[in-house]
Amino acid sequence: MTDSARTDPDGPPELRRFLTPKLLLLFIVGDILGTGVYALTGQVAGEVGGAAWLPFLLAFAIATLTAFSYLELVTKYPQAAGAALYTHKAFGIHFLTFLVAFAVLSSGITSASTASRVFSRSLDQGFGLDLGDNGILVVALLFMVVLALVNLRGVAHGILTNVVLTLVELTGLMLVLFVGLWAMTQGNADFSRVVAFDTPDDKNVFLAVTTATSLAFFAMVGFEDSVNMAEETKDPVSTFPRIMLTGLSITGLIYVLVSITAVALVPVGELAASETPLLTVVEIGAPDLPIDEIYPFITMFAVANTALINMLMASRLLYGMAKQHVLPAPLAHVGRRSQTPWVAILFTTLLALGLITYVFNASDDAVTTLGGTTALLLLGVFTLVNVAVLVLRRDHVDSDHFVAPTILPVIAGITSLYLVTPLSGRDVEQYEVAGLMLGVGVVLWVITWVVNRAFFGERTYVKDPADLE
Repeated sequence: MTDSARTDPDGPPELRRFLTPKLLLLFIVGDILGTGVYALTGQVAGEVGGAAWLPFLLAFAIATLTAFSYLELVTKYPQAAGAALYTHKAFGIHFLTFLVAFAVLSSGITSASTASRVFSRSLDQGFGLDLGDNGILVVALLFMVVLALVNLRGVAHGILTNVVLTLVELTGLMLVLFVGLWAMTQGNADFSRVVAFDTPDDKNVFLAVTTATSLAFFAMVGFEDSVNMAEETKDPVSTFPRIMLTGLSITGLIYVLVSITAVALVPVGELAASETPLLTVVEIGAPDLPIDEIYPFITMFAVANTALINMLMASRLLYGMAKQHVLPAPLAHVGRRSQTPWVAILFTTLLALGLITYVFNASDDAVTTLGGTTALLLLGVFTLVNVAVLVLRRDHVDSDHFVAPTILPVIAGITSLYLVTPLSGRDVEQYEVAGLMLGVGVVLWVITWVVNRAFFGERTYVKDPADLE
């Protein structure tokens, strides 16, 4: 069916089916790569020392196990809404469905907010501006406004921008690996550090690894965003399994190689102290090459890609919840010309602006707090998805679909739940920010419930979670 056929000129405008397999692969790779590895490699190394590759590898393993659950569900129910749809079908609890949907939405906003901080710091270093903390905040806020303008132009513009930015961020990570090879030839790499654990005094090795893994998990999230674009993807049933696993494999390999390179070139203490750790790697690994002069700009484009995709996803989820009368109806407005949910885009942008300002004033390490909060929200969602895939085995459908080995969602569910709890060593600030974001959603839900009950005689509920696009 063509795009034009999907939109009735006399009816409400619909979302456009635009994503081909190649574009979907770039979407997944571009969403996973970016802010996590560019910003948090140093913090991960600060928890475990030179074995920084291990938390990235563990995060990759957990993400891949959960991806098998997503693949079974998205091919069984090839509709938008992702985790919200699966939770609703498995448990049938409307408020739980709402919480899952809003948690995914909130994770997109916290992820984009993390990217905005890294973007502004990289811009400051790239141009040598010395903006100071307040200047960094202003640039981060302006960055989110620019993303909103790109999002408002439509999904085609957003995805095509994603293609360009994905290629840029891949180039940036390939440069880090090139610098590593260069340093090896010059005798400047110390790979003995790669197997050395150096944990904080208040943590044993196990707790340090789980804390670092819960943080490194932020670098692996992104594959789950793609299922929210299912109704904008061509032939999703046959496309998703091979594309999602391919994207995860590419990014997992790159992350492990980049983290090994970073630790081999830069002492752990110096790496952990840097807000732009990969720039530090480039500066130390190849001081005689001009790469360090352009690397801040590559970082800017890389994290911009992460932010763009997450804000694209968040606005679609908000639109879907409003469309089903779970949130205020104006959030479901779609521009007839652009075919984008413009009110939802503006609202998610306002949430991001408020979150950036709040965390800037409340936290000593905004990047770690926002990144860790993103991982916290999604690990909670992944726990439910891994349970849902097992519950929904009793729901048989007529069409063929991918089936994950039963042991995989069991392992993924247990490990995801553990990383959600304080037992993993997670900072309390991350729980506070997550609670704040979900609290905003609950307030909106209550307002909608009261309005629907008073004026329409109906309760707030999700009629068809597949419309949570």
